[in-house]
Amino acid sequence: MSSRPDLRGRLAAARAQREREGLLRRVRTCDVLPGGRRVVGKRILADFCGNDYLGLASHRELVAALTRSAAVEGVGTGAAHLVSGHRGEHAALEEELADWTGRERAVLFSTGVMANLGALQALLNAGAMPGGRDMPLCVQDKLNHASLIDGAQLAGASLRRYPHADVEGAARQLDAQPDVPALLATDGVFSMDGDIAPLAALAQLCRERHALLYVDDAHGLGVLGRHGAGSLAAAGLGSADAPVLMGTLGKALGCAGAFVAGDADLMDAIVQFARPYIYTTAMPAALAAATRAAVRLVREDSEGRRERLAANIARFRAGAAQLGLPLMPSQTAIQPLVLGDAGSTLAAARMLEREGFLVVAIRPPTVPQGAGRLRITLSAAHNEARIDALLDALARLPLPTQALAV
Repeated sequence: MSSRPDLRGRLAAARAQREREGLLRRVRTCDVLPGGRRVVGKRILADFCGNDYLGLASHRELVAALTRSAAVEGVGTGAAHLVSGHRGEHAALEEELADWTGRERAVLFSTGVMANLGALQALLNAGAMPGGRDMPLCVQDKLNHASLIDGAQLAGASLRRYPHADVEGAARQLDAQPDVPALLATDGVFSMDGDIAPLAALAQLCRERHALLYVDDAHGLGVLGRHGAGSLAAAGLGSADAPVLMGTLGKALGCAGAFVAGDADLMDAIVQFARPYIYTTAMPAALAAATRAAVRLVREDSEGRRERLAANIARFRAGAAQLGLPLMPSQTAIQPLVLGDAGSTLAAARMLEREGFLVVAIRPPTVPQGAGRLRITLSAAHNEARIDALLDALARLPLPTQALAV
């Protein structure tokens, strides 16, 4: 009788290989201090890698709303939305998110990853025979977030990917299977490059090919478009152009969770068939209350946070250009500095940490081989002096040759 291969041994070997290649991930505790600072180990660092783009995570109105609601509702909801976990705060938040984004209905999820997994599973898998000829086609940008790719794969759809931001490439992939239902999914703002998808052209393509357009606007919601309604609003596109919108609540809104929004029929299909929605305890009602406060602040923007963020992005890019730093062509809060190999990227992140800045090294498999980078993110909470100090530290980095060629 042959011995079964050892699963633990295989996992250990894979981990060892990742460590040899400089790709091992480690969890570090980052405690919060005022002013966008973090305590990491025993060092106080300025955070230039988080996604709190408008600096709302510690806003007094969010904290007050959460505290008031928790005093009444308690902490946990104790059940899924479809059991007894759906509270008045959830219903009100869904209505406000739908109104903000110009959709008929919104459905809350506990995380953005769950929203993409659940929505794509529901839209692509419901009513289809597994492995059958009627399985839908899902066409995606090659740089889409991992949860979009995983969602299509878990749904069992035929997944075809097109070169980044290549509308003609997307058309070729749609045309490869013209006789099945199709969905085209794209990030609105790409999380590792910071650029914006060609949304108007993709919407036109989907109209011509009768495909459903699904936009993950995790990094556009709150910071782009009129009233911060996101990258679709900035492109002048409505629900008829992009029928399915996913947005997260833990980035520009400073809270946690996510939602999917669209017309009532599509949203009902998600409620009926999205397993991560059906079988997950609802987010705390107090968190929904805090998010409602965030939505109001973002829509009104009476404190000028979007304008301040835009000024900080412009200041950073102008300073980087003066220093000859090869930033990628991004006009959003995400400003990547590609350094190439994992070793150079790790060394640069460690040097910045010694200078007092938290900028995490992003390495494969999150980005392609040879595209390791410092993913620098700007926030409305940053002041000019801190941005200039970061630029001074970046100027002292020993940039590898491949970075200068980007």
